Amino acid sequence: MSKDNKLILRPHAEQAYQQELETLAKVDDKYKPTGWLLSPWSVVTYLLGGKLDNGFEIEPKYFGSRRLIEIAVATLATDRALLLIGIPGTGKTWVAEHLAAAISGDSTLLIQGTAGMSEDSMRYGWNYAKLLAEGPSQEALTPSPILNAMKNGKIARIEELTRIPSDVQDTLITLLSEKILPIPELGTEVQAHRGFNVIATANDRDKGVNELSSALRRRFNTVVLPLPDTLEEEVKIVRTRVEKLGRSLEMPVDAPPLKEINRLVMIFRELRQGKTEDGRTKIKSPTSTLSTAEAISVINSGQALAAHFGSGLLNANDLAAGITGAIIKDPIQDLNVWDEYLETVVKERDDWKDLYRACKELI
Repeated sequence: MSKDNKLILRPHAEQAYQQELETLAKVDDKYKPTGWLLSPWSVVTYLLGGKLDNGFEIEPKYFGSRRLIEIAVATLATDRALLLIGIPGTGKTWVAEHLAAAISGDSTLLIQGTAGMSEDSMRYGWNYAKLLAEGPSQEALTPSPILNAMKNGKIARIEELTRIPSDVQDTLITLLSEKILPIPELGTEVQAHRGFNVIATANDRDKGVNELSSALRRRFNTVVLPLPDTLEEEVKIVRTRVEKLGRSLEMPVDAPPLKEINRLVMIFRELRQGKTEDGRTKIKSPTSTLSTAEAISVINSGQALAAHFGSGLLNANDLAAGITGAIIKDPIQDLNVWDEYLETVVKERDDWKDLYRACKELI
């Protein structure tokens, strides 16, 4: 990473992992689809990590099923768009960004879905000063990220597709099936170049979701990204991301103790599943999703408390505030669930007394 990139709070994937991408490209002797920087095999290696023949280590970006990533990459090598679905925190955005970086070398062609989006965000807009002065022209046209991706044969990303109004979603139907974007004001169209495709993300637990039409859904190959299967796998994800974010934020604190990450992840998993890890005790679940991403956020918040207002080492007191805020979204229902969990589960664990006391002080 260059010196300038080190000053950026969150570099794009192709900036942060530039050396890995360049090294993979040099040793990649497998077939590359037209417009791709790497072969599908190398894209999967970039996402999942591994050691190359020259001894260079590729850092894993995604911890999970190899087959799911292979399906996602194979989809993008066809004329089908890719839809990544999962609850918040399953890594949809993270995977989409790294796929775009590995395939196109550019993860910035992004549309952020919102409830107030218009068709212009999907297609194109106009520089109204030039439009009024000169009338419709190529110079007055303001291309969307999708239009730029089509012209340059790159991957476009659409975040939170189901947040976008249904009539705006359907703008994608012609684009994905015919691979053209008509511009009737200019009497012309843009034809997609080889290498172009779309990665969209969506979660089906969000409030205000707009269902995809069957016509649009047929244009996508859907891959469901699940939550981590085991406690150990989720702990590994949280630890890896927290350490990386800590370096990025220049957090003046030691790495978080594995004990605290284990306790946090176990709490989130048990509340999500409605039972303890050993399956012996049934418990109520709160309204919050308690995703892996939220666990990472709680640890980071605790790290900041420990660094600036504590001993410098994450402990139960630093963790408690973040846990309480993540769990209690509904001040009545979630508070009762959390209090009951503290009394029936946390209080009964011998080495969790400090966490029990710290959490009880906040409710």
